[in-house]
Amino acid sequence: MTGRGGMDKIKGKAKEMTGKITGDRRKEVEGKGNQVKGDAKKAMREIHDRARGARDSLKRRHN
Repeated sequence: MTGRGGMDKIKGKAKEMTGKITGDRRKEVEGKGNQVKGDAKKAMREIHDRARGARDSLKRRHN
């Protein structure tokens, strides 16, 4: 899970929980935002990896 986006999700979850415990709604929402940011980074990495795989596959066919 750690890696691109993983740390954002972990930090976000911790911030969200801290906000819930302390009653700090702003920190709770920031934490949820960090988690979404982490999900987006992970999705972008997966898209990038799939595109690279497709490119490499096409290169092998033409060589």
